[in-house]
Amino acid sequence: MRLDKFLAQAKVSRKEMKQKLRLRQIVIDGQPARFLSQNVDSGLQSISLAGCSLSQPAHRYFLMNKPAGAVTANSDADKTTVLDLIAPEDFNDQLYSVGRLDRDTRGLLLITDNGPLGFQLLHPQYHIKKTYYVEVNGPLAQAATAAFQQGIVFLDGTQCKPAQLEIHTTSLNHSTASVTISEGKFHQIKKMFLAVGVKVTYLKRTHFGEFQLNPNLAEGEYRALRASELEIIKQYLEQTW
Repeated sequence: MRLDKFLAQAKVSRKEMKQKLRLRQIVIDGQPARFLSQNVDSGLQSISLAGCSLSQPAHRYFLMNKPAGAVTANSDADKTTVLDLIAPEDFNDQLYSVGRLDRDTRGLLLITDNGPLGFQLLHPQYHIKKTYYVEVNGPLAQAATAAFQQGIVFLDGTQCKPAQLEIHTTSLNHSTASVTISEGKFHQIKKMFLAVGVKVTYLKRTHFGEFQLNPNLAEGEYRALRASELEIIKQYLEQTW
């Protein structure tokens, strides 16, 4: 959550927040805070005000293997959402998915109740790479790899950033590949392959930055982030300084 919200929950007035910030008396992991708007998590960081330690319940972080058919929405009257797959003991009404996957797209999805985190992880300044395993209904030539590297241009003139395409297998009616992008335009992967003449028939996200989908995690299942993965989250919290 934002530092100012965290301090407000600790009954610190806005006036005192500003004063302590100016005096460098709000300290996070040994470093004076720079902004009241920065994202913090007392479950991952030590936070003190004028030498007194402060704490709040830790945020929750889950990694899900999203199944096809589930929508990345908080609620839907007709369709199963990814939050419907969260067990009651893990659920709270602040949970949300970091970014979106199409309804028919499978794979790695981060879910958290740390409000500002999604904005950080999806902001263009961080250039977080996302890798997808793709199957298409036709051949993929090396020319497609070059086109992806140059940056695909959609029919409406939209220019994509350079992407890395690795072709695994190719034949007249079916090809498999992996593609890595650093942005997230609407239906981007599907449109990129359409631009080189093939249609995506299967799409699964396998990597999101340093997070990786484990094949042992079945579709529709999720788990709490491991200690090493929480360290990755902590790095992004620190980048707001």
